[in-house]
Amino acid sequence: MLFRLFIFAFFITCLPIVGQQLLPPIQNYQLLDYKGGSKNWDVSVNENGELFAANNKGLLHFNGEEWTLNKLPNNTIIRSVESIGDRVYTGSYEEFGYWTKNEFGELEYTSLTHLIQDHTFTSEEFWEIFPSKDGEVMFRSFSAIYSYANDQIKVIDPDYVVSDFVEFNGKLIVAAGSTGLYEVVGETSVPFPNQDLLKGKTVNDMAVYKGQLLIGTKLHGCFVFDGNSLTPWSSPVNEALKQHQLNKITLLGNGMLGFGTIKNGMYLYDSTTEQYRILNRESGLQNNTVLSTLLFKNQLWLGLDNGIARVRINNPISYYTDYTGTLGMVYDIAWYNGKLFLGSNTGVFYFEGNQLQFVDGSQGHVWDLQVVEGDLLCGHNTGTYKVTEDSFEQVSEIAGGYQIIKVPGQNAAYVQGTYNGLAKFQKLENGEWNVNKIQGFDAPVKQLCFETPELLWVAHPYKGFSRLHLSEGGYQEFDKIQEFEHEGAPSEYNVKLYNIKNTIVLNSEGNWFSYNPIGDRIEKFDEFTTYENKELLFFDDEYFWFVDEEDEKAIIHTNLKGDSLLITDLPLRERLAPDSQSVVQINDSTSYITLTDGFAKINDPRLKQITNEELPVPQIVVLYDEDRKHSVLEESIKIPFRHSESITIEVAASEYISPHYYYQLQGPKEYAQYADNGFINFQNLPFGDYTLRIATAGMENSISDYNSLSFTIAPPWYFSWGSLVFYLALGVLAIYLVRRYNRRKLERKQRELEEHMRQEQLERMAKLEKEELAKQVRLKQNELASTTLNIARKNEMILELKNMLVMNKEKFSNSQRYRSFIKQLNNSIEDTEDWKRFEVNFKELHEDFFERLLKSFPSLTPKDLKLCAYLKMNLSTKEIAPLMGITIRGVEIHRYRLRKKLDMDSSENLSNFLITF
Repeated sequence: MLFRLFIFAFFITCLPIVGQQLLPPIQNYQLLDYKGGSKNWDVSVNENGELFAANNKGLLHFNGEEWTLNKLPNNTIIRSVESIGDRVYTGSYEEFGYWTKNEFGELEYTSLTHLIQDHTFTSEEFWEIFPSKDGEVMFRSFSAIYSYANDQIKVIDPDYVVSDFVEFNGKLIVAAGSTGLYEVVGETSVPFPNQDLLKGKTVNDMAVYKGQLLIGTKLHGCFVFDGNSLTPWSSPVNEALKQHQLNKITLLGNGMLGFGTIKNGMYLYDSTTEQYRILNRESGLQNNTVLSTLLFKNQLWLGLDNGIARVRINNPISYYTDYTGTLGMVYDIAWYNGKLFLGSNTGVFYFEGNQLQFVDGSQGHVWDLQVVEGDLLCGHNTGTYKVTEDSFEQVSEIAGGYQIIKVPGQNAAYVQGTYNGLAKFQKLENGEWNVNKIQGFDAPVKQLCFETPELLWVAHPYKGFSRLHLSEGGYQEFDKIQEFEHEGAPSEYNVKLYNIKNTIVLNSEGNWFSYNPIGDRIEKFDEFTTYENKELLFFDDEYFWFVDEEDEKAIIHTNLKGDSLLITDLPLRERLAPDSQSVVQINDSTSYITLTDGFAKINDPRLKQITNEELPVPQIVVLYDEDRKHSVLEESIKIPFRHSESITIEVAASEYISPHYYYQLQGPKEYAQYADNGFINFQNLPFGDYTLRIATAGMENSISDYNSLSFTIAPPWYFSWGSLVFYLALGVLAIYLVRRYNRRKLERKQRELEEHMRQEQLERMAKLEKEELAKQVRLKQNELASTTLNIARKNEMILELKNMLVMNKEKFSNSQRYRSFIKQLNNSIEDTEDWKRFEVNFKELHEDFFERLLKSFPSLTPKDLKLCAYLKMNLSTKEIAPLMGITIRGVEIHRYRLRKKLDMDSSENLSNFLITF
C-alpha cells in the first residue's frame, strides 16, 4: 500500500505542466450530425445566420436546427461556397452555379457554366468565390478567374497559377502561387514591383487589415503589403504560424485576428495585447486541420478536415478544460497572492503564468480552499493544510475539512466542519494556528453557519441537521444539541444551510425553509418559493446564484427584485457537478464556477452586456402534417383533418447556439409554453383556424419579437360543406318523411277511428237491433206464453166443463144432445187452429227447431213434436196436460216414450236437452 502511495506521489510530482487555455465554448458538429463527407472546404453564412458548407459530398445547409445535404447533379465535391443575397453560389469540378430556395425552403441548383463563351475547361476546380464591389461574382480556379454579372461570364486566363485573390484599395489583387502579387487590369494582369520576399513562398490567403494587405503563406508566416512595399509581419504569433502551416486568415473585429492552420487548429490573436489563444484538439476542437473560417456576429465557423465547429468569440463565459485527466473534478477555487488556486479530487493546483502547476504533497481529495487571515487554508481528505506555491504545510490532523467559517465577534477565530464533528481554529500572534476539537458532537459536518456567537447550525453530508448550543468558556464543548422533528419540518436528507441576512435558511429536497426563533420551529421560506428545486451556489449583499437541479441545469443570477438573467451555455450545463458545483467571486467583475473537468470564468459586465443584445426573430421554415409538408409562403395553409393527427412546425434561430423558443398557439385549442428545439409538435388538434406566434427566448427569459404562421385544419368529411349540405338535405328529407309518416299515421288513425266509430255504431245498432230483437223475442215469448197459457186455460176449462158434463150425464134427457156437447168439447180441445197459431209463434222464436229435431230424430210424431215444443218452452207437466188434452199421467207417459225416442239416459233432464237443442 505504501509503495502504491509512493508511486502515485511520484507520478503527481513529476507530471508535466499543462498550458492554461481559457477559451470560449466550442460546439463540434460531427459526421453523425450532418451526415455528409468529412472535409469541409469552405463555409458561408447568409443574413439570417444559416450556414452553408462546401463538403466532399455536396452542399451542407444548417438552419440552426437541422442539417441538410444537397448534392450536385454530377455528385462532385463542392470546393467553395458564398451566400450573396437570396442565392448561394458554389464551385466544383468544371462546374459552378447557384442554389435558391423553393417554397418549402429546399435548395435547388442552377448551373452557370453554359454562359461561358469561347473558353474550354482544363480540369479546373473552383476554390474561391467572392462578390466584388462592382456587383460581380468572382469564381477562382488555379487556372483562371471567372466574372459573372448580368447573365454573362467573362474569363481572365493568366499564364500563372492563381492561388488567391482579394480587392485592395479598389484593385483586384491576385496571388500567383509562389511568384508574387499581380493586379488585374481588364483581361490582363500586371505584377507588383519589389516582390522578392514572396519568391518561392506559396500564398494561401490574404486579408485587408488596418488599411494594409496581410498576406499569409503556407510555411513562411505572414507579410504586410501597403500597396507599394512588402515587409514581414512582426508579431509573436507569426513564428507559430510558420511552424503549423497557415491556411486561412479571418478578421475577428476589435483588433482580433484568426489564423486557421493545417497542423494546430485555430489561433485567436489579439493585436492589442499581442497574445493569442489556440483552439485545437487539446482545447476541445475535434480536428487540428482548419480548411475554412468565417465570422458571423461574434460566432466563428470553422470548416475542418473532419467536421465543423462553431465558436462564440466574445462569449462572457470562457472555459478551462483538462483533457489530460490530471486535474480531475474541481471542488473549490481561491485567488491568493495573485494566482488562481484550484482544489480538486486529485489535489491542489495553481496557475503560474499560462501553466497549470501541481502543489507538491497535496495529492488527495480537496473539499475547501479559502483565504483565512492571510493564509490559504485547504480542507483536505487527510486534514487541513496551509498552502503556498511551494509548500503544503499541515495545520490540523483532523480528517476532512469541509467548510470553515469565522466566529462572529471574535478575532481570528474560526470553526470548521470535518468528518468527525467540529474543530475550532485560532490564529496566534506568532502566525501559527491553534486547532482544537469541540467536544459533544461527532457526526460529519459538511455545512455550518452561525445564528449567534453561541448558536451554531450544522448539516450532515447526507442526512440530518442540528442547532448546537455552545458552552461558555472558549468553544470547548456543546451544552445542548437541538433537533427538529415537528410537523412541517424539512426532510433530513441532504440538507443545505445558509445564513442569509441574519436568517437561517435551509434547503431540503428542493424545498426552502427558514428558522423562526420566536416559535422555535422550521417554517416555509416564502421569499424563495420561486426557486424550488434549485440549489443556491453563491450569494452576497445584492445578488444570488441559483442552479436548476433538473435536467436543464441553467444558472440564474438574480437580486430577487426583477433583475434576473438565465445563463444557459450548453458546455456549462453539461459540465456542472450535481451537489458539488459552486460559484467563487474573485471581484466585482470576475466569478468562477467549478466543473467536472475544469472551471468556467464569467465576465460579469460582459454577461450583463450580452443580455441587452437584441434577440433574433425566429424563422418559420416549414410545416409538416402526416401526409406532406406545406410551404410557409402560402397565403392559406389548409390541412385535411385526416392528416392532422400530428402537425410539426420547424422553426430556427440560426444566429443562436442551441436556442430556446417561446410559442403561443391561438385557436380552438390554445397552448403557451417554451420549446427546447425548433421542432414544435401538436397532437390531435380540433379543426378550425389557428395562429402560431413564436419568439426566441433569451438568457434572462426575455423573448424576441414574434413571428407568426396561420393555418387551418379542415373539418372532417362528416363536417365538410358537402356533408353539411347532405345533412341538411337528409334532415329535410327526414322531416318530410316524418311528416309524411305522421300524416299517413294520422290518416290511418283517422281511418281506424272512423272504422272504430263505424264499428261502434254498428255494434250500437246491432245492440239496439239485438235489444229490439230481444224485445221482440220477449214480446213473442210473452205472446207465445200468453197464447199458450190462454190455450191451456181454455182447454183446462173445457176439460172441467167436459168432466162436469160427464159427471152429470144422467141429467141429460137427450143423449144425442149430450154426445153433441161432448164432441164439441173434444173438438175445442183438439182445435188445430190453436196449434197453428202456437206453431207460427213458436217458429218465429225457434225458426228451425222442428227441422233440426226431425233431422236428428226422424221417428218423432206430430204429437211428439208438440210435446217437445212445450218442453222447450220449459212448461211443466201440469201446464202441458191441458194443452195436449190429456191427463198429467198421460203427459208423463208421453215424456217417457219421448225420452226413449230421443235415446236419452234416465239421468238426463229432458227439458234441458230440448231447451239447449
